[in-house]
Amino acid sequence: MKQYAVALALVLGLALVGCGSNNSKDSNINGTWNATLTSGGNSTVFAFGTSLQTNSDGSLTVSNFDFTTNSPCFESGETETGSFTLSGDFNGNVNGKFGMTVQSGNPAGNTLALSGAVNGNTISGTWTLTGSSGCTGNGTFTMTKV
Repeated sequence: MKQYAVALALVLGLALVGCGSNNSKDSNINGTWNATLTSGGNSTVFAFGTSLQTNSDGSLTVSNFDFTTNSPCFESGETETGSFTLSGDFNGNVNGKFGMTVQSGNPAGNTLALSGAVNGNTISGTWTLTGSSGCTGNGTFTMTKV
């Protein structure tokens, strides 16, 4: 009987360890996202698609970035960086803080900064564009996981 109790305790312990190794943070932020950036009157200013991958240091690898709207502020050669700070619970409900910056290549000197919050398969927040004449503005954005 004593051996049965020890075996049962071991099995339960392994089951609990398995439950604690939930990597839902990666499954929720990693993937392909579509973004819509709006300004006054909810008119779309920018839209883009991209892939995000979390790194162990809290940074994001941003790849396959592509504006789906035309803008003289971002004609080609953009560079993207991002960050993600996780919060959530043990039930797989992931949320956290999100940041992303897009630097223009041609023409140079324009910066699009996004700051928001992740809630499941949605990221929302505010954006600011700084740079050359005609390439300034701000508004809100929503990103949805594809």
